[in-house]
Amino acid sequence: MLAIDVRKRLRAFELLASFEAPPGVTLVVGPSGAGKTTLLRLIAGLLRPDAGTIALDGRTLTDARTFVPPYRRDIGFVFQEYALFPHLDVGANIAFGLRAHGVPHGERERRVQRMLERLEIGELARERTSELSGGQRQRVAVARALVTEPKALMLDEPLAALDAQTRIRVRGELAAVLAGVGVPTLLVTHDASDRGAFSGRTIHLDAGRATDGQIDEC
Repeated sequence: MLAIDVRKRLRAFELLASFEAPPGVTLVVGPSGAGKTTLLRLIAGLLRPDAGTIALDGRTLTDARTFVPPYRRDIGFVFQEYALFPHLDVGANIAFGLRAHGVPHGERERRVQRMLERLEIGELARERTSELSGGQRQRVAVARALVTEPKALMLDEPLAALDAQTRIRVRGELAAVLAGVGVPTLLVTHDASDRGAFSGRTIHLDAGRATDGQIDEC
């Protein structure tokens, strides 16, 4: 369970968010500028809140005395533009987090191979990411986030970089992958059509406000 109760001011904008996200997909929807990306960055530790708490499976990540850095939060993050390393091939991109965590070479290779097979991108292992399609880059970004076996997963508009036709296909593929993840997963979107593809809950975020009373069951 992911528990969030935070406040963050950015210039004239203030985010107030209080909710719990159980295992499974929770969509975070709202207009541009509503604070969706800010919320994910707070949870991942890429921003510090001005006040409040964030806890994951009973472990405090942020409060008045505690701030666990991003690399120790066990949270995977898929950025909107995927943030892949163009100088590395697909396999090395996926292995990056494992290498940073000091996973031994043999175990790292095994886990990367399993993730390549799970995302059905094994044939791309030695390709440079600059040579991939949008849908393929998304799979690599998801694989890189999942290979470290995170306890929560954040996805910031993972379909936004795709053209309309590709988006329809990849949306279904992503939904199938996330259905088997089994950890609290927040997926930011501004596209109402995404809601029908992902089973779970929806947080409505508007002008920086989100509470339990604004969470609907899908």
